[in-house]
Amino acid sequence: MDIIVPQVGESIIEAEIGEWFKQDGEQVEKDDLLLELETEKVNVELNAEASGKLTILAQQGETIKIGAVIGRIDETAVGATAAQEQTAEQALTSEELPPVNPAVPKLAAERGVDLSTVNGSGRDGRILVDDLPAATEEKAAPAPAPPIEPATRTETTTAAVDEDRIKRVPMTQIRKKIAERLLMARQQTAMLTTFNEIDMLRVITLRNSHKESFQKKHGVPLGFMSFFVKACAEALKDFPEVNARIDGSDFIYHNYYDIGVAVGSKRGLVVPVIRDADRLHFDEIEKTIRGFAEKAQSGKLSLDELQGGTFTISNGGIYGSVLSTPLLNPPQSGILGMHAIKDRPVVIDGEIVVRPIMNIALSYDHRIIDGQQAVGFLKQIKTYIEDPEEMLLEM
Repeated sequence: MDIIVPQVGESIIEAEIGEWFKQDGEQVEKDDLLLELETEKVNVELNAEASGKLTILAQQGETIKIGAVIGRIDETAVGATAAQEQTAEQALTSEELPPVNPAVPKLAAERGVDLSTVNGSGRDGRILVDDLPAATEEKAAPAPAPPIEPATRTETTTAAVDEDRIKRVPMTQIRKKIAERLLMARQQTAMLTTFNEIDMLRVITLRNSHKESFQKKHGVPLGFMSFFVKACAEALKDFPEVNARIDGSDFIYHNYYDIGVAVGSKRGLVVPVIRDADRLHFDEIEKTIRGFAEKAQSGKLSLDELQGGTFTISNGGIYGSVLSTPLLNPPQSGILGMHAIKDRPVVIDGEIVVRPIMNIALSYDHRIIDGQQAVGFLKQIKTYIEDPEEMLLEM
């Protein structure tokens, strides 16, 4: 049986071999996890569709096309292996050795272990797999070292320094895609960024007052991101161009609000999408975001969860950023950048006071969004966050 790279999405044409969880020549059982494939968007796990002996044809790190054969399972090897193990166990029994678990004889032979010297820890002295010592290796006598040619101190030092100064690591599929999309955002859009700042005092006060009861009732912490997701969903209704995109010579307006949330993972930045964010309650948003973060870390995000957003939010503040220019996530026309909250002196009613301030940034495609609309959108976000009761009461 051939192991074939499956089709995982219409736009994905190749994948990179990740980690093989089985060895070449190893006996596998049906439904065993064989390997992980890395694509430009998601990781895909492949399981054995039959039992038999595994032959690996593509190694970790290789890039292969969708539909390619990367391994085979010899189903005829199942019976032979079982018979060999049974014969080995019968031979051991005839020699009056202690009782053993079925997997022990084969492992003992592979590791060069004499079972007569092993003390079993199982019932009636039965030898278990854990009782076997690690594989032993015979160390060959070292060959005489070849004569060393004299070298100048400069040559030796330079070679060592050059080797230590660089490290070449191939790009993964997802990093290639990220690089491609970031470059496209700069080259194929008329991107511009406008900024504003938000006094976070009322949101912080509201959150601190209700976070314990919120956690107790919903089983998830109340974060700042849910406030911004709701604020963006409502503001997009007032500024539809920010929720739109360009398709050739047409403007495509979306009458729904699928908001992507940038999430860091070990494979790079991914942007899973919160569907119909305007219809969700705060606890639903928080649970969705937390689920995305957990899936991103384990590489379990599905292709459907990463497609189709109409607007994106990126929170650089969790890494300490106080001001940045977020890059568009094509084909979307707008992205909101959140930043770290810092205490700053501000003037309120003619007096200088200290308030927790967050900088926000909106990058947008100037071909579809005018400056007035961009500034108006950010001001609306500012209004909702600085007066969260108005947003919560849908006034």
